[in-house]
Amino acid sequence: MSKIAVVGAGKTGRGFIGRLLKEAGKEILFIDKDAELVSELNKTGKFLVEFFGNEREPLEVDHFYACTWENASLEDVELIFVSVGGQNLQEAGACLAEAMDSVPSHDGYRHAAPEKSPLESKEVRRHYYLITCENASAPSQTLQNAIGKENISVSEATVFCTTTEGEGLNILSENYPYLQCDADLLDGYVPEITQVRPIGHFSDFLTRKLYTYNAASCVIAYLGWVKGYTDYADAANDEEILELLDKNYAAVNRALCREFGYDEKDQEEFALLSKRKFCDRTITDTVARNARDPQRKLAASERIIGPLRLMYQYGEDASVLEKTAAAALLYRTGQEDAWTRLQTEKTKEEILQELCRIKPEETLFSNIMRYVKEMEAALHNGGRL
Repeated sequence: MSKIAVVGAGKTGRGFIGRLLKEAGKEILFIDKDAELVSELNKTGKFLVEFFGNEREPLEVDHFYACTWENASLEDVELIFVSVGGQNLQEAGACLAEAMDSVPSHDGYRHAAPEKSPLESKEVRRHYYLITCENASAPSQTLQNAIGKENISVSEATVFCTTTEGEGLNILSENYPYLQCDADLLDGYVPEITQVRPIGHFSDFLTRKLYTYNAASCVIAYLGWVKGYTDYADAANDEEILELLDKNYAAVNRALCREFGYDEKDQEEFALLSKRKFCDRTITDTVARNARDPQRKLAASERIIGPLRLMYQYGEDASVLEKTAAAALLYRTGQEDAWTRLQTEKTKEEILQELCRIKPEETLFSNIMRYVKEMEAALHNGGRL
């Protein structure tokens, strides 16, 4: 039985992808650059995935091996999940390319590369199938470009499952049962894992998720920060934030249905599922985790500016996401990181122009800056939005 590799042994890689692969009875190879984490995984040989609200019995994940890139071998691997954070895809791709180069050629094919015959060559390199597990814009293309090889097919998945750190190596997780990925990018390959579900027209589905789930998460996280919340569920259940959240759902639902032709009832249910998840107090989460990396979430095609543009296109009320963008511009992490440096080097107006790609003459620009001033006052007056 071939191994399944999981690049990134963090909360999602270990606690969601690892859990799904354990449920499918697969042998797992975790690859992570954190040598201390790798050592601890190999030392213990197992960890528990526990579920919020004790919705089901904890699952023990075992029968895995962990390694750093220095010791990584893809000799018996054909399917690779990549869960490293969107900002780390370039680095992971370079490491994967090197690991692939170190695998010797074989006679014949285990799986022929798309549109090629096993008879074309006696000595060929194995074709690898990769699935990115990142809630980012075009992660599969980013990874494919970083690897820079022809003997790969790179799909992308959307992660609905919330996971947080438990005791030791253990993970606390939502009981989400499967991983949806882009069927078209797998070039006909179907993973023998019932928990992994390839679906067609995935780019539309990914945008739908980004503009519904992830945009709503930003509303809660950044407006919750303005109001002084640290617990995510507390922010999500705040009466004022809930009212704004519902207002945003209504506007983005209509815009998405007009853009992609979704059934209105189906889109409303899709949005309601996200709201139930965010408001569930049994899911342990923090405002800080959901608000991290504002520079990524404020990018022009990402989860705040993307749906803002779509709502403007269809004449919907975009005020909630305009407030969210303003709160994100003001967000302070309390530590030295890429966002803090960007705030030091650039004015808010420059960030809107250079990162968000919003021109000063646009109404969107002036609206966000107006809310910035209001938010600044709110931060000094008890966080009233």
